[in-house]
Amino acid sequence: MKKSLPPAESPGLLLWRVTLAWQRAITAALRPLGLTHVQFVLLASTWWLAENEPVPPTQRRIADHAGTDAMMTSQVLRALESRSLVERRPDPIDARARSVRPTASGERLAREAVAVVEAIDHDFFAPVGSRDAVTMLTRLAPVKADRHP
Repeated sequence: MKKSLPPAESPGLLLWRVTLAWQRAITAALRPLGLTHVQFVLLASTWWLAENEPVPPTQRRIADHAGTDAMMTSQVLRALESRSLVERRPDPIDARARSVRPTASGERLAREAVAVVEAIDHDFFAPVGSRDAVTMLTRLAPVKADRHP
């Protein structure tokens, strides 16, 4: 029978601990902006897609980009809409879909929040180097992430 790894050598346990520490740092940094982590991810994704794609993204496109569940994405986008951070409209191409755009205040908040999160990421990943962290995480990612500069 193979002997188990000690906890300090278990990649899964170490990843779990790193993920929790990173999530705590992000949550604390976003709190003053009035955003939860998932609200940030979906607002930032909406803003980025609206800025970088030729048509406003649909809720499905945002969910795919963020790697989130479609139903939860819809609920969070409704909450962001209630705060006037995004607008959801019927999609002109697919009557069943909703296209989403950030409002002016949503775009300002997304830009501010992205800067805050990027600063946390810079500090958090400094011990291994940001580029090395991205390389490793890209290799481990279960789905192909959108590639953008």
